[in-house]
Amino acid sequence: MNVSDLVDAAVAADDKLTKTQAKAIIDGVFKSISDAAVKGEEVSIPGFGKFKVQAKPARTGRNPATGATIEIAASKKVAFTPAKQLKDAVNG
Repeated sequence: MNVSDLVDAAVAADDKLTKTQAKAIIDGVFKSISDAAVKGEEVSIPGFGKFKVQAKPARTGRNPATGATIEIAASKKVAFTPAKQLKDAVNG
């Protein structure tokens, strides 16, 4: 599923909503989640899950092609943890 599919689903769910309005709403939601992640904030959506930023420390790794030791820089990643309701729906 992509943004176009989400827009189509939103329009199908509400006949008063245009595709342009639905696209603006969906883009706004994703921008808000991205902005919160940039600030290091957690985004919790009840019944769906949580997006949160996790810090990954610097570490030593190996280049699989050469076997040489390399330093991997510290970084941050966005992790998603599904809510119990979503897990149950997927596994049910």
